[in-house]
Amino acid sequence: MLLTYCAMASMGPTAAGAAGAPAPPTNPASAVPIWGVSPIVEPYPYVSRGSFSGPAVPASPDPLVRYRWPNPKASDGLEIYLRQPESVTCDPETSSFTNVKSLLTPTPNVTVSGTGTIRVDFGRENAGWFEIDSPDCPGGIKLSISEHKGPEATPTSGDKTITPEKIGNTYRAKFNDEFYEGVRFGFIHVNSFTRPWHITGIRLVCQVKPANYEGRFDCSDPLLTKIWYQSAYSVKICNLKDYTTPILVGRGDRFLWNGLDFYIYNTANLIAFKNYEYVKQQIIKVNTPPGIEFGLFSYALYDVLGICDFYNYTGDADFVNACSAMACHKLNRANEHFTGYTNKIMDFFMGWDERLGGSERATSYNLWNYRMLCIRAWREFAKVMERTGNTAARDKYNGFADARIRELRQNKTWHSQLDVHGCAEAIQAGFCTRAEIEAMCAAEFTDRVNRVSYSQANTGLILQGMARAGRYDDAICTLKDQWGATIQYGGTTTFEIFHPSAKDALGPNDPPIGGQCGTTSLCHPWGAMPCKYLNEEVVGIKPTTPGFGAVDIFPHLGRKLTWVSGTTPTLKGDIVASFDVASGKCSVILPSGVTARVGIPKVERTIKSITINGALAWDGAYHPAPGIGGAGENAGFVCFTSVQPGNYEFLVSYEGTTPSYTDPVEVFPVRFVGEDAATQGNWGGIYGSDGYVLPNYDGVGKDVRVLPSYVTSVVCDQEHCANAFWTTNIHRTTDVRAPARDRSNSETRSAAAIYNQYPYLTMFVDITVSRTHEYTIALYFLDWDTTTRRAGVEIMDLHTLKQLAPVKVVRDYHAGKYLVYKCNRSVRIRIAASGKPNNATLSGIFFSP
Repeated sequence: MLLTYCAMASMGPTAAGAAGAPAPPTNPASAVPIWGVSPIVEPYPYVSRGSFSGPAVPASPDPLVRYRWPNPKASDGLEIYLRQPESVTCDPETSSFTNVKSLLTPTPNVTVSGTGTIRVDFGRENAGWFEIDSPDCPGGIKLSISEHKGPEATPTSGDKTITPEKIGNTYRAKFNDEFYEGVRFGFIHVNSFTRPWHITGIRLVCQVKPANYEGRFDCSDPLLTKIWYQSAYSVKICNLKDYTTPILVGRGDRFLWNGLDFYIYNTANLIAFKNYEYVKQQIIKVNTPPGIEFGLFSYALYDVLGICDFYNYTGDADFVNACSAMACHKLNRANEHFTGYTNKIMDFFMGWDERLGGSERATSYNLWNYRMLCIRAWREFAKVMERTGNTAARDKYNGFADARIRELRQNKTWHSQLDVHGCAEAIQAGFCTRAEIEAMCAAEFTDRVNRVSYSQANTGLILQGMARAGRYDDAICTLKDQWGATIQYGGTTTFEIFHPSAKDALGPNDPPIGGQCGTTSLCHPWGAMPCKYLNEEVVGIKPTTPGFGAVDIFPHLGRKLTWVSGTTPTLKGDIVASFDVASGKCSVILPSGVTARVGIPKVERTIKSITINGALAWDGAYHPAPGIGGAGENAGFVCFTSVQPGNYEFLVSYEGTTPSYTDPVEVFPVRFVGEDAATQGNWGGIYGSDGYVLPNYDGVGKDVRVLPSYVTSVVCDQEHCANAFWTTNIHRTTDVRAPARDRSNSETRSAAAIYNQYPYLTMFVDITVSRTHEYTIALYFLDWDTTTRRAGVEIMDLHTLKQLAPVKVVRDYHAGKYLVYKCNRSVRIRIAASGKPNNATLSGIFFSP
């Protein structure tokens, strides 16, 4: 029996500004730790120097969103605070644990009178470690932590279940010398019982590097606001003393990285927390000798783009000069790699999406995406070189780009070789004609399913390409599809990988489906692009000279948003802007040293008049206003130029109606017919009338294959598939779960399967059809040797590698289950485990009309 209790007091926003956050102390400026102390010595000091003086932000998952440290610095070390559970589940409830609900109170007092497991939910992902107190525990317990509802496990660092270290009456789950893990759920496993004992304390000790929320975003769509704060929080809890870790859970890659992750979360750190010096130190460490690089060609170019971004935000020419030698080396090497191929697959890694090849292969899409990235990096760095007066470097890298662009255009339809990732990079590179952009948009940005990448980092890059193409409504839809899906699943931080349709296949906070990356990280700050995208593109605050000496503020609300507001912190001060196209009230605040062009959005309506600080400034013609140099209009905006530092209140009189925007329908060309748990191994007469494949049926590597005339081949992933032959040639079985050998459903059978060879990774089966042909495929899943396997299933076009069907999860298939689909082309079927045990199995493939 499972019984769950929730802390009623944690159901809504509290004085601390986030759901479930304890109330701040009555004297928040005192040196008293904000939410109590652990009875044992902890590795860091407690959060105590500041106050809860910031605004409440119910959309934020951060319990410290209101907390303000006095003058946080890059040199600050980590601090800690305590969290209490928000809900508790126990199994069994009645016989082993008494007064479990007390774990949700300040004074727990649980009596343990038998074996079982208690699971607590701390309500959000945290960087921390799990502790309980007991004055009389006789031993025989283990503690687990996890980002999801099942105990965590990773292929490199093993299960996140441990015999706790005992310090006085406290039991701590310590998995590494750094103490912390990515934790949302904690588990107390009572594996043996000798006498009653008690749990008198429970906590998560959470670490944080001091950082105040200096940036801000809000709008008429609460989900977008939630996504911005989720992204910011993901970066904040991954900020260590000296660098931002690219992953929270310990799985072997928690160290300072370069590349795509680095590029994204550094900019988020600037926008959300004004962490300029902290970010600068990391970029310099990566991009000055000896540097940090892991051999990924694309990551070297994202390093260069990160240098460009930081320079554009700061105007720090000395910083650029310090990094330029390594940046030039990376850009020169990119020219050599532009048409080069490599046998080292990971050299060309660009993301986990099937179209990009992940860690398995360098696809043609991957290579074209890299080429577009080369052109973008050369052109962006050339702009920085021009700004810093290095005309030789400017001309060199513009020359690289121009030469490659000329090569591309020898084929007038060069862009037809790109997938959505390559199109986004090409458009951002800034060399495409309007006709080329429109062709790419039509080919790749209109498919709602496949314009989302598997990784949030890559989807973030796609958003930027959409914005550059002017597809703002499509970008917002895509942003909500990707990040909104993880929120619907129950996530509170940004993820490493996630297909939006998986939210419908998984239960809330279920163990996620594995990927090529292995254990899926549920706190991966490379998903923090919404901080940059929403402030730069939706609020519209962008520097036009390095360091925000001049800035453009051109909001893009699209057809659905009615108001948007945001703050971007700069070294010159905060730039604040808000635009409400329903009321016509807009405002802009420019700090000293910043001038701007400010666009008042027309949102496809007519602007009759605009007043600024109460005086008429526009009625189809410009009327001089204090602090404003002039005004004009185009199709999208009335633009005020040479806007000087100061506070400006705009009142806009609109006429007409903004056209409506309807999100496109998700289209899956392969139809899921259903799940069948009744047929078991008696498939004859139901499935397989055209043909079938029974992997390893006559022993390891000895399949039974009868292929239809329209199927050219069925190929299993040789690198990642392993073979299981549960029965033997001598000892066959009559168990009805085992698939029959042929359509006669004979009683003597074999039980066999393929399974993913490496823990937590995936496997695939490629089915090649000789021509366009409608057929039914039934996949038979059999969990012969356990009762707990769960398999995630994806179906993709074998040639374009696009998603063809929603993600499905097969549960409880010890007795055998079929997933049945209607197909019309060659497909790739990718299968991965969801939770423990860490592999998934497939025992049959059946073809029918």
